[in-house]
Amino acid sequence: MELGRPNLEEFASTLIDLAQTDRDLLIVTGDSRGSGKLWPFAKAYPQQVVEVGIAEQNLVGIAAGLASTGKRVFAVSPACFLTARGLEQIKNDVAYSDNPVKLVGISAGVSYGALGSTHHSLHDYAVLRAINNLDIVAPADNFETREAIKAAATHPRPIYLRFGKKPMPHLHAPDTTFNIGKALTIQDGNDVTFIAIGEPVGRALAAAQRLEADGVRCRVISMHTLRPFDTETVLHAARNTSALVTVEEHSVYGGLGEACAATLMEHGIQLPFRIVGIPDEYTVTGSQFEIFDHYGINETGLAQTARQLLQVEPA
Repeated sequence: MELGRPNLEEFASTLIDLAQTDRDLLIVTGDSRGSGKLWPFAKAYPQQVVEVGIAEQNLVGIAAGLASTGKRVFAVSPACFLTARGLEQIKNDVAYSDNPVKLVGISAGVSYGALGSTHHSLHDYAVLRAINNLDIVAPADNFETREAIKAAATHPRPIYLRFGKKPMPHLHAPDTTFNIGKALTIQDGNDVTFIAIGEPVGRALAAAQRLEADGVRCRVISMHTLRPFDTETVLHAARNTSALVTVEEHSVYGGLGEACAATLMEHGIQLPFRIVGIPDEYTVTGSQFEIFDHYGINETGLAQTARQLLQVEPA
């Protein structure tokens, strides 16, 4: 698959485009202008950046205050700290107070690699799903990122956007339409469905292409929005394929997999099903790719998981 640029670069360039005609668009950042690729924005629009330093609670509170005055505020900080240290402010100042802040968690999942568990955000889907009035979006490629930022700028509710660090593959056809809350089917098939979110979508597609060579027809869905959740697409896939695998760069607890499992159970649907993510253990240390490889969040591991569910051997 052809690679584009990291989603954070697409995020930053999209904000620059939007700011050209929107002086109410502000960025509040916690010493993240470099890691968030925001220096070009700060140079072009210095009056539209608020720097609070490494103080996540203050960052969220300031962003909520600005949003309450009608500003369109993107609050940018590493996902691991934004959604842990700033969680009380996210709950009370943003979600419960209905201030439409655009919370941006950067370097999410295991993007920080060997910096280890203190810097991993394997909890953010779970904790934020438990808070009412907060939408959750994790784009899988540059197209989804660009469209998600454009939609978030005028989104009437609080929203959390999650980004990693690596260059992203191009996944979608030119005529694709993006809507918050509506999953995108990248490839159709009726043997096994991969439902993935964020960076693992590209790995699910690579696994599907490997399985196609063995005659296994795969459906690949980018569930870029975890809330509002596209129940209809999950049910349609489950009713029209023989097995379902969810893939996420997150704990197996509280994220995409459990959302899909609950949907299937509530509608009385039974089929071979597997959640692929980070298990309940001390996470191994290594680069993002090494961690993915260890836990089977890669082409080989996902293809093997699908074969196990379908009970087929490699050709």
